[in-house]
Amino acid sequence: LSMLRSVSSHINNLFDGVQKKYEYKMRLVYAHFPINATITNGGGTVELRNFLGEKRVRIVNMLPGVKVDKSAGTKDEIVITGTD
Repeated sequence: LSMLRSVSSHINNLFDGVQKKYEYKMRLVYAHFPINATITNGGGTVELRNFLGEKRVRIVNMLPGVKVDKSAGTKDEIVITGTD
């Protein structure tokens, strides 16, 4: 009985994840080297500069259907929204 309930809850959570959009808030945390995040391609790509003092630019491509925005109210916070 408990196993059947677990499977049922898991299936319900799968449907909720597809129907509703999830929103994750992430903060850029640093101690010495300030991290710069630039959002390009209409929220489809994030470019991280000065990560741990590195000179190279790290590029993070988002999955289809996922958008990234900078938070207007909080400094060094990015908001990731999507169904996945």
